Amino acid sequence: MYCSSCGTAITPGLSFCNRCGARLEEKPEASRTGAISAYLTAITLIGFAGLGVMLGGSLALRNGANMPVEFVAFFMLFTFLITVLTEFMLIRNLSKLTGLSETRPHLTYVQPTQSAHQPPLELRPPTAQSFGESIGSVTDNTTRTLEYARRER
Repeated sequence: MYCSSCGTAITPGLSFCNRCGARLEEKPEASRTGAISAYLTAITLIGFAGLGVMLGGSLALRNGANMPVEFVAFFMLFTFLITVLTEFMLIRNLSKLTGLSETRPHLTYVQPTQSAHQPPLELRPPTAQSFGESIGSVTDNTTRTLEYARRER
């Protein structure tokens, strides 16, 4: 069995990958459906609230405050754009939540070609990587010798 995040071979029964720390168990569907219903409720409520503010505000501006028609039209357009933008963001997040398994890239393990004299990839020793020039320690050239010094009284 291999980790779906990093592709490392894992021991069956583990909850997390030893290399990358990814959770290996699938999440239950109950938590997912709760989030989906919350998004759908938010989309509906914000849609109705946006329409109510747009229509009620325009009536209040026109009849109550005697504002010009151009200002009322600008208010309606502005309220409509804010409502549509909020709805778009919520629907986008909802589609990410529901389409999580389709949009997530799945890593597949490709068996490396083995020659007769090379062991399998899991049994090979780690290769040395060059990290460039090593950085000196903060204690380099700062240590003192601790020789006994006799104090005269």
